[in-house]
Amino acid sequence: MLTDGFHPVPAGKLAMVVTHLEMRAPPQAKDLALPDGVTFRKVEPDCSWYRDVFRRVGSLEWLWFGRANMADDKLAAILSDPGVHVYTLRKDGIDHALLELDFRVPGACELAYFGLTSALIGSGAGRFLMTRAIELAFAQPIERFHLHTCTLDSAQALPFYIRSGFVPYAREVEIADDPRLTGVLPRDAGAHVPLIDDQGRSG
Repeated sequence: MLTDGFHPVPAGKLAMVVTHLEMRAPPQAKDLALPDGVTFRKVEPDCSWYRDVFRRVGSLEWLWFGRANMADDKLAAILSDPGVHVYTLRKDGIDHALLELDFRVPGACELAYFGLTSALIGSGAGRFLMTRAIELAFAQPIERFHLHTCTLDSAQALPFYIRSGFVPYAREVEIADDPRLTGVLPRDAGAHVPLIDDQGRSG
């Protein structure tokens, strides 16, 4: 059990405060339109498509690494599972969003991944995508829609989830290898999080 006060983070590691949130019933439906030229679609992704969108939406900007270092066979098994549904938003022939709904646990849906590239941020597309996520989740026989976010993500993420109707219910601290030091992500990824190498040097 951790005591109050400061605790050193081991060299080469990242420390994140993780907030868990849930929704037990959908909020009142909103009638939101997509920005001009943007379309919503379901995807049957292969590993190549998924890695590309995952990287552009979350890895380079927000240090998403959970799927970046996953072997192709393990990732393919997740993506091909009938309980995993993937959607995106498309603009000018390019997919700019990742919405992954995980129904593999009976009676629940996890919002496994949700995000947009910078091409759509601020356009209202995020509000539309979340509205569709809630509708799609509760269209299935679930009692609970849940997610977690952490302090590596955008500062706007947690308030956005709360405004969307999710309620925080637990908090944890996660320690993990810095993916920029293991080679999973480039060293210039996640510029909002200072890079400190395993000798204690920044850069």
